[in-house]
Amino acid sequence: MKARVKICGLTRVEDVNAAVACGADALGFVFYEPSPRSVTVEQAERLVQHVPAFVSVVGLFVNPTEEQVRGVLERIPLDLLQFHGDEPADFCSQFGRRWIKAVRVQSAEQVERAFSDYHAAAGLLLDAWDPQRYGGTGHSFNWDLIPQERSLPLILAGGLSSDNVFRAVEQVKPWAVDVSGGVEQSKGIKDIEKISDFIKEVHRVCKTD
Repeated sequence: MKARVKICGLTRVEDVNAAVACGADALGFVFYEPSPRSVTVEQAERLVQHVPAFVSVVGLFVNPTEEQVRGVLERIPLDLLQFHGDEPADFCSQFGRRWIKAVRVQSAEQVERAFSDYHAAAGLLLDAWDPQRYGGTGHSFNWDLIPQERSLPLILAGGLSSDNVFRAVEQVKPWAVDVSGGVEQSKGIKDIEKISDFIKEVHRVCKTD
């Protein structure tokens, strides 16, 4: 089965165009001001104009207020909401939009519990644990903590790059992979060659199955 690819943390039109040209299935825009990859609503409005049909637009939030999410939705045609903080399921579900929940992995039991607690999600994104940061750490985690049987589509994140994504997809068999820092020149500035190499490695797994 082909794993989908989401390129996250896009801040420039040329990077949106590069991700689309290389075959990304989804593009992520960060609405979390402390992040070096954050964009304003005005910036995002300009960026999403360059996203063609059949490429999903994902909005990433970290512990937002209801007003913040609704304010973005009023102006940006998000296909999917991604909650990357400590949001409970009932908060995530209130916007009438499909959503995924990110979990910073600490234990197998925590992951199993998250599949249950967020059963209404369109997918569960597993990322590396960091006590100070909500994602974007550049670190991977122990993939052996991921259950083989899953009740939701699994999105794998955390320290992925063209160097390890083939092994990640082959071992974990996720529905999708999510990358940000692994395809960058610097924070928020993507590298087209790294994007291309990353997506080629993901697709190479399918050819060897």
